[in-house]
Formats: sequence, C-alpha cells, structure tokens
Amino acid sequence: MRVADYSGTPLWKKLGYKPGMNVAILNGPPHYAALVERCPDTISFTRSSKHADAIHLFITEAKELKAIAGHALAMPPVIMLWVSWRKLTSKLSTGLREDDIRKAALACGLVDIKVCAVDADWSGLKLVRRKAP
Repeated sequence: MRVADYSGTPLWKKLGYKPGMNVAILNGPPHYAALVERCPDTISFTRSSKHADAIHLFITEAKELKAIAGHALAMPPVIMLWVSWRKLTSKLSTGLREDDIRKAALACGLVDIKVCAVDADWSGLKLVRRKAP
C-alpha cells in the first residue's frame, strides 16, 4: 500500500526518527508500516515503550488522554513522545482536537514543539519535557 506523502519529506524524517533508534508504536493504525516504509533499516519499531528512544502514541477518544500522563511520568528527558489523533476532517474523526492533546500534555509537564500530518486521517503533536527555568 502506498500512502500519500503531502510534503515530499518521508514521515520518518518529519517525526525526527534517526538511524539506530528504537521507536515504540502504540495503538498505531494497521498501515503504519506503509507510512514509514522508506526509513533506514537501522530504525527498529516495537509495541513496547521499554527501552524506546521515541514513542508514537495514537489515541482516538478523550478517555485515552490519560495515557499521555502515564508516558510522561515514565519517560526519560531525552525521549520524544508523538501523540496522534484523527483529524477533524477525517471520516474517522471522534471529535478529539489538537488543543485536547496540548492541555493533557501541559498538565503533566510536557510541551508541544512540532505538529505533523501523519497521513490523510491522522495528525501528530511532538511532546517533550518542559525545560527547567
């Protein structure tokens, strides 16, 4: 399956994945492998956040927002957490919005530093630990 790439930049690069990284994909869509099909072979994908360098969490309902806090508490400062939700323009939308993700992230000490279109149905927000003043 070939997935549209709106910007011409491969998704793995937009998400900041680097060779040698271990990336945890949590609740990802079935076609995630097609989304990152052109990534270097040295980037590994797993379904466990243990020992991950990056986490890509997909959520579809407001009740899943609490998962952001769980990952925030467990993740070392160097890990990036991408949280993706279905776009409001998607036929699959559940009404979850970017501001819902941002609010949940801020409540647990994370800040968003980048937004990304994952595909036609999903958007993503890159979250990192807030730097100490």
